Amino acid sequence: MATPEQFKHTVFITGASSGLGEAMAREYAAQGALLGLVGRRIEVLESLRASLPNAAAHQIYALDVNDHEALQQAAQHFIDTVGVVDTVIASAGISVGTLTELSEDLAVFRRVMDTNVLATVATFAPFIEQMKPHAGRRSCRLVGIASVAGIRGLPGASAYSASKAAVISYCESLRVELRASGIKVVTIAPGYIDTPMTQINTYAMPFLLPATEFAKRAIRSIQAGVSYRVIPWQMGVVAKVLRALPNFVYDLAFANAPRKSRLSDHANNIDADKS
Repeated sequence: MATPEQFKHTVFITGASSGLGEAMAREYAAQGALLGLVGRRIEVLESLRASLPNAAAHQIYALDVNDHEALQQAAQHFIDTVGVVDTVIASAGISVGTLTELSEDLAVFRRVMDTNVLATVATFAPFIEQMKPHAGRRSCRLVGIASVAGIRGLPGASAYSASKAAVISYCESLRVELRASGIKVVTIAPGYIDTPMTQINTYAMPFLLPATEFAKRAIRSIQAGVSYRVIPWQMGVVAKVLRALPNFVYDLAFANAPRKSRLSDHANNIDADKS
């Protein structure tokens, strides 16, 4: 069995049993990293681990990221097992349409914000102090998975857009806060990536990228320590244009845009990528 000393990189990933988290786990493992994988479904995590190189060395943790105590315990176990954790990726997230005027959507809104924002904070928190003494000698990274949907608010996706805007601002604050420590905070804002989260969408998705290709590009950006990266780059251009539009122009252009399905339309949508 491989030991932690044989690996040059250690990575802790939430949302690892599907979507972006799974794709990054597979790519990191192919590059020889030692992984700590968090997801809700133990059977899926076990299957994923069995399919990876050096399978027996990777650690899996079946939990809900909104259970902050369980997340803290998983983080501490991984630290105790591998020593220094180089990269932490808060990839767990949920996406679902919401309408403010519907009272039943308030609970959905809260769940999206809890999972996409507060769980990101809870994911990073246990690792910062253990990273600080090593950041000068190792490439220590905290990675928040945002979205281009956080750049401008999308109709029918107020919870998702708000949560991803919060992730962008939170990671920016944390990046500046930790600058002197040597820990890099990286924000990755995916456009349309082919995952279970997007496969239920019924509208056109420009520049749709396979999850495997997203993982390769994201990991290159993480390793380079970039502060912010939109993937694919074409969506970064679109995002800059949208951000520059005056409000009245943006409002006219997007008032009738296709809308994300609500929970009642797709019963499993809210958990599509909360693996």
